Amino acid sequence: MTSPNPTTCFFVQAHADPGTLPRVLELFAKRGLVPDRVHSHVGHLARQHVDLEIAALTEFEAGCVADAMRQIPTVDLVLTSTKVLAETA
Repeated sequence: MTSPNPTTCFFVQAHADPGTLPRVLELFAKRGLVPDRVHSHVGHLARQHVDLEIAALTEFEAGCVADAMRQIPTVDLVLTSTKVLAETA
């Protein structure tokens, strides 16, 4: 039997700033959530890129989190996607 396991993926592009990553992660902590995967790096022209993955978010919750990320002053871009991995029993 196959069971879908949706994972919401977030990509954030922002100014490289010490407060960006804590502000992004705070949005999950406020909701009692812990992302399954977080990767951040500073790239070309001091741009910070943050990739996050978290399972079990509804589409509505993911939209709320993405909208809140877009309100962070240092954030320029937020993209979301959903991936579904099939699990076999």
